[in-house]
Amino acid sequence: MARAANAGTDSVPQRLLAAATTLFADHGFEATSVQRIVDAAGVTKGAMYHYFDSKDDLLHEIYARVLRVQTARMEQAVASTDPVDRRLHAVAADVVVTTADNLDDTVIFFRSMHMLHPDTQAEVRAQRRRYHERVRELVEEGQRAGVFRDDKPADLVVDYFFGSVHHLGSWFRPDGEWTPEQVGEHFADLLLDALRSPSPRS
Repeated sequence: MARAANAGTDSVPQRLLAAATTLFADHGFEATSVQRIVDAAGVTKGAMYHYFDSKDDLLHEIYARVLRVQTARMEQAVASTDPVDRRLHAVAADVVVTTADNLDDTVIFFRSMHMLHPDTQAEVRAQRRRYHERVRELVEEGQRAGVFRDDKPADLVVDYFFGSVHHLGSWFRPDGEWTPEQVGEHFADLLLDALRSPSPRS
Protein backbone atom coordinates (compact mmCIF):
# COMPACT_ATOMS: atom_id res chain seq x y z
CA MET A 1 0.00 0.00 0.00
CA ALA A 2 1.27 3.50 -0.81
CA ARG A 3 2.36 5.64 2.09
CA ALA A 4 1.29 9.28 2.10
CA ALA A 5 4.06 11.82 2.01
CA ASN A 6 4.75 13.84 5.13
CA ALA A 7 2.64 17.00 4.90
CA GLY A 8 4.48 18.82 7.68
CA THR A 9 6.92 21.62 6.93
CA ASP A 10 8.10 20.12 3.62
CA SER A 11 7.62 22.30 0.57
CA VAL A 12 5.04 21.36 -2.06
CA PRO A 13 7.69 20.08 -4.52
CA GLN A 14 9.28 17.95 -1.79
CA ARG A 15 5.91 16.49 -0.84
CA LEU A 16 5.11 15.72 -4.46
CA LEU A 17 8.49 14.07 -5.02
CA ALA A 18 8.18 12.03 -1.82
CA ALA A 19 4.69 10.89 -2.78
CA ALA A 20 5.72 10.07 -6.35
CA THR A 21 8.77 8.13 -5.19
CA THR A 22 6.68 5.99 -2.85
CA LEU A 23 3.92 5.39 -5.39
CA PHE A 24 6.32 4.60 -8.24
CA ALA A 25 8.08 2.11 -5.96
CA ASP A 26 4.83 0.48 -4.81
CA HIS A 27 2.83 0.47 -8.03
CA GLY A 28 5.18 1.35 -10.88
CA PHE A 29 5.45 4.53 -12.91
CA GLU A 30 2.92 3.59 -15.58
CA ALA A 31 0.21 2.50 -13.11
CA THR A 32 0.51 5.65 -10.96
CA SER A 33 -1.84 8.46 -11.96
CA VAL A 34 -1.28 12.17 -11.37
CA GLN A 35 -4.42 12.20 -9.24
CA ARG A 36 -3.00 9.50 -6.99
CA ILE A 37 0.21 11.48 -6.57
CA VAL A 38 -1.50 14.74 -5.63
CA ASP A 39 -3.85 12.92 -3.24
CA ALA A 40 -0.88 11.29 -1.48
CA ALA A 41 0.97 14.60 -1.33
CA GLY A 42 -2.08 16.44 -0.03
CA VAL A 43 -2.03 19.09 -2.76
CA THR A 44 -4.13 19.98 -5.80
CA LYS A 45 -3.35 19.24 -9.43
CA GLY A 46 -2.97 22.97 -9.95
CA ALA A 47 -0.27 23.07 -7.27
CA MET A 48 1.55 20.18 -8.93
CA TYR A 49 1.41 21.75 -12.38
CA HIS A 50 2.81 24.95 -10.92
CA TYR A 51 6.06 23.07 -10.26
CA PHE A 52 6.01 20.12 -12.66
CA ASP A 53 4.68 20.00 -16.21
CA SER A 54 3.91 16.29 -16.11
CA LYS A 55 4.41 12.96 -14.37
CA ASP A 56 7.50 12.58 -16.56
CA ASP A 57 8.96 15.67 -14.95
CA LEU A 58 8.49 14.15 -11.49
CA LEU A 59 10.32 10.98 -12.52
CA HIS A 60 13.09 13.04 -14.11
CA GLU A 61 13.50 15.17 -10.99
CA ILE A 62 13.62 12.11 -8.72
CA TYR A 63 16.86 11.13 -10.40
CA ALA A 64 18.12 14.61 -11.35
CA ARG A 65 18.23 15.77 -7.74
CA VAL A 66 20.54 12.87 -6.86
CA LEU A 67 22.73 13.54 -9.89
CA ARG A 68 23.00 17.24 -8.97
CA VAL A 69 24.30 16.34 -5.51
CA GLN A 70 26.74 13.81 -6.95
CA THR A 71 27.98 16.27 -9.57
CA ALA A 72 28.53 19.08 -7.08
CA ARG A 73 30.46 16.82 -4.73
CA MET A 74 32.46 15.34 -7.59
CA GLU A 75 33.45 18.79 -8.86
CA GLN A 76 34.56 19.77 -5.35
CA ALA A 77 36.76 16.68 -5.09
CA VAL A 78 38.19 17.12 -8.60
CA ALA A 79 39.09 20.75 -7.88
CA SER A 80 41.06 19.92 -4.74
CA THR A 81 44.86 19.95 -4.64
CA ASP A 82 45.05 16.31 -3.52
CA PRO A 83 47.01 13.81 -5.64
CA VAL A 84 44.97 12.32 -8.47
CA ASP A 85 44.61 8.92 -6.81
CA ARG A 86 43.11 10.50 -3.69
CA ARG A 87 40.75 12.62 -5.78
CA LEU A 88 39.55 9.60 -7.74
CA HIS A 89 39.13 7.59 -4.55
CA ALA A 90 37.01 10.38 -3.02
CA VAL A 91 34.80 10.60 -6.11
CA ALA A 92 34.39 6.82 -6.38
CA ALA A 93 33.49 6.42 -2.70
CA ASP A 94 31.06 9.33 -2.80
CA VAL A 95 29.08 8.12 -5.80
CA VAL A 96 28.53 4.81 -4.03
CA VAL A 97 27.45 6.51 -0.79
CA THR A 98 25.07 8.93 -2.50
CA THR A 99 23.60 6.14 -4.64
CA ALA A 100 23.07 3.90 -1.61
CA ASP A 101 21.59 6.78 0.40
CA ASN A 102 19.10 7.43 -2.42
CA LEU A 103 18.65 3.88 -3.61
CA ASP A 104 14.87 4.04 -4.12
CA ASP A 105 15.21 7.13 -6.32
CA THR A 106 17.90 5.53 -8.45
CA VAL A 107 16.20 2.14 -8.80
CA ILE A 108 12.83 3.70 -9.68
CA PHE A 109 14.39 5.90 -12.30
CA PHE A 110 16.42 3.23 -14.09
CA ARG A 111 13.45 0.87 -13.99
CA SER A 112 11.16 3.47 -15.58
CA MET A 113 13.46 5.65 -17.70
CA HIS A 114 12.38 3.95 -20.94
CA MET A 115 8.88 5.33 -20.39
CA LEU A 116 10.04 8.94 -20.52
CA HIS A 117 9.71 11.11 -23.58
CA PRO A 118 12.71 10.51 -25.89
CA ASP A 119 13.88 14.12 -25.47
CA THR A 120 13.92 13.71 -21.67
CA GLN A 121 15.76 10.40 -21.99
CA ALA A 122 18.37 12.08 -24.17
CA GLU A 123 18.79 14.90 -21.65
CA VAL A 124 19.31 12.49 -18.77
CA ARG A 125 21.82 10.43 -20.74
CA ALA A 126 23.73 13.60 -21.58
CA GLN A 127 23.83 14.61 -17.90
CA ARG A 128 25.09 11.18 -16.86
CA ARG A 129 27.61 11.16 -19.69
CA ARG A 130 29.09 14.49 -18.50
CA TYR A 131 29.52 13.03 -15.01
CA HIS A 132 31.17 9.87 -16.37
CA GLU A 133 33.44 11.93 -18.61
CA ARG A 134 34.73 13.92 -15.64
CA VAL A 135 35.59 10.68 -13.86
CA ARG A 136 37.24 9.38 -17.04
CA GLU A 137 39.36 12.55 -17.16
CA LEU A 138 40.64 11.76 -13.65
CA VAL A 139 41.61 8.27 -14.76
CA GLU A 140 43.39 9.68 -17.82
CA GLU A 141 45.19 12.26 -15.69
CA GLY A 142 46.52 9.50 -13.48
CA GLN A 143 47.53 7.45 -16.51
CA ARG A 144 49.47 10.36 -18.01
CA ALA A 145 51.23 10.89 -14.69
CA GLY A 146 52.19 7.23 -14.43
CA VAL A 147 50.19 6.82 -11.22
CA PHE A 148 47.66 4.57 -12.94
CA ARG A 149 48.40 1.78 -15.39
CA ASP A 150 47.78 2.84 -18.98
CA ASP A 151 47.22 -0.58 -20.55
CA LYS A 152 43.47 -0.42 -19.82
CA PRO A 153 41.22 2.05 -21.71
CA ALA A 154 39.89 4.75 -19.38
CA ASP A 155 36.42 4.50 -20.97
CA LEU A 156 36.25 0.80 -20.18
CA VAL A 157 37.43 1.35 -16.61
CA VAL A 158 34.72 3.96 -16.01
CA ASP A 159 31.97 1.85 -17.61
CA TYR A 160 32.99 -1.16 -15.52
CA PHE A 161 32.99 0.84 -12.29
CA PHE A 162 29.63 2.54 -12.88
CA GLY A 163 28.10 -0.75 -13.95
CA SER A 164 28.94 -2.04 -10.48
CA VAL A 165 27.48 1.07 -8.86
CA HIS A 166 24.24 0.78 -10.82
CA HIS A 167 23.98 -2.85 -9.66
CA LEU A 168 23.75 -1.73 -6.01
CA GLY A 169 19.96 -1.71 -6.17
CA SER A 170 19.89 -5.48 -6.65
CA TRP A 171 21.68 -6.33 -3.42
CA PHE A 172 22.38 -3.41 -1.08
CA ARG A 173 20.08 -3.09 1.92
CA PRO A 174 20.17 -0.14 4.38
CA ASP A 175 19.83 -2.58 7.30
CA GLY A 176 22.42 -4.97 5.92
CA GLU A 177 25.91 -5.86 7.05
CA TRP A 178 27.64 -2.81 5.56
CA THR A 179 26.92 0.89 5.71
CA PRO A 180 26.97 2.99 2.52
CA GLU A 181 30.28 4.48 3.67
CA GLN A 182 31.86 1.05 4.11
CA VAL A 183 30.66 -0.11 0.70
CA GLY A 184 31.93 3.13 -0.83
CA GLU A 185 35.38 2.61 0.66
CA HIS A 186 35.50 -0.98 -0.59
CA PHE A 187 34.43 -0.01 -4.11
CA ALA A 188 36.91 2.86 -4.27
CA ASP A 189 39.72 0.66 -2.92
CA LEU A 190 38.98 -2.00 -5.55
CA LEU A 191 39.01 0.60 -8.31
CA LEU A 192 42.29 2.15 -7.19
CA ASP A 193 43.95 -1.21 -6.59
CA ALA A 194 43.07 -2.26 -10.14
CA LEU A 195 44.35 1.01 -11.60
CA ARG A 196 47.61 1.55 -9.75
CA SER A 197 50.67 1.20 -11.91
CA PRO A 198 53.02 -1.58 -10.76
CA SER A 199 55.99 0.69 -11.37
CA PRO A 200 55.02 4.40 -11.09
CA ARG A 201 57.26 6.85 -12.84
CA SER A 202 59.03 9.38 -10.64
